[in-house]
Amino acid sequence: MASHNLLFFGILIAICSVVLASDSSPLQDFCVADPNGPVLVNGHACKDPKLVQANDFFLSGLHLPGDTSNAVGSKVTPATVAQIPGLNTLGISLVRVDYAPWGINPPHTHPRATEILTVIEGTLEVGFVTSNPENRLITKKLVKGDVFVFPVGLVHFQRNVGYTNAVAIAALSSQNPGLFLSSARLLDGLVYESLAFVPLAVEGLLIATCSVSIASDSSPLQDFCVSYPYGPGSWMKVLGIQIMEGLINFASSEDVLVNGQACKDPKLAQANDFFFSGLHLPRDTSNPVGSKVTPVNIAQIPGLNTLGISMARIDYAPSGINPPHTHPRATEILTVIEGRLEVGFVASNPENKLFTKVLKEGDIFVFPEGLVHFQRNNVHGNAVAIAALSSQNPGVITVANAVFGSNPAIPNDLLAKSFQVDNKTIDVIQAKF
Repeated sequence: MASHNLLFFGILIAICSVVLASDSSPLQDFCVADPNGPVLVNGHACKDPKLVQANDFFLSGLHLPGDTSNAVGSKVTPATVAQIPGLNTLGISLVRVDYAPWGINPPHTHPRATEILTVIEGTLEVGFVTSNPENRLITKKLVKGDVFVFPVGLVHFQRNVGYTNAVAIAALSSQNPGLFLSSARLLDGLVYESLAFVPLAVEGLLIATCSVSIASDSSPLQDFCVSYPYGPGSWMKVLGIQIMEGLINFASSEDVLVNGQACKDPKLAQANDFFFSGLHLPRDTSNPVGSKVTPVNIAQIPGLNTLGISMARIDYAPSGINPPHTHPRATEILTVIEGRLEVGFVASNPENKLFTKVLKEGDIFVFPEGLVHFQRNNVHGNAVAIAALSSQNPGVITVANAVFGSNPAIPNDLLAKSFQVDNKTIDVIQAKF
């Protein structure tokens, strides 16, 4: 019997290894790409961490207009792992797209990434097409500050519908999202020869046997899962699975709360489920830290549910800071739209190495998942940044608030010993939170 059980688990592991080809939870702070490394892996091998520098997470020039004098009248400037080696394994990237008047970013897909796009300048007509058999076109006209989401793998496009140039910043949920240019008659004036779709194959037995070992969202089983947090779909009947002594036992059905949000009926999904407006508007920074974060995550765009990406605008008053914090579920990639920022992150114990850089307009910097990081406006004028995060619900832990403002409070004698100060000092600090 024991030998049969061992054989069963061996086969199960072999089957599951096929679908676990993506990066698992990080086993180190970062894996800066070493494209000349001797080992071939899914992505790039890692550079020696001792040789890693701030420049490995940095790119300059995203503010520079791209040359749109081409057949389609657009130019994409990428900031992927090819340009920023520190993005390796971190599951996010950034691009700038320039559009000439009436220029297009023609119908295409990203086989490994969802895209979230915000208009910096001009007016865009955007859209995506659901998969067979519906092939439903979901489209929207965007102006400055609007945000739209294109789900992973679906054919999508943008067109400048104005008489002036347009600019967009887009983030993608992969450090190497890939690009597949297709062609179709999607809109009057966008006429091409053919349309290609990549079919999605789903093996039911494989999913059933492997589901117990996958805690994150698996590869998508449908085009999108627009969140529906308050309807009857919030609670789902699921069939429990137990593995005991080499046998799969099916437990009775029970109510569970899903990891994230349940799905809205896809037939009821509309363009507004993937849309947000107002990211161009300055926010009030008159607070103790002198900054304000405007999030665009699943709480603002229900269509982001399960898609593993979100966006934010950060406004900084002169000398304002975004204080040391972490995102427990996301890497962050940030670009400066206006002003100048001092940014940095700290590697984990025991090195606690600080990686820091001064950024100007058009510069990009990456903060790896889970690491403490910060930004500071070190000039006399206001500053603005756009950030993207590799989760639809990245979470935030502000270090000072968590340590000194928890509810209930962490005992002050414990904090005094941790920070090597007296209890009165802790009392003074806790009073501020």
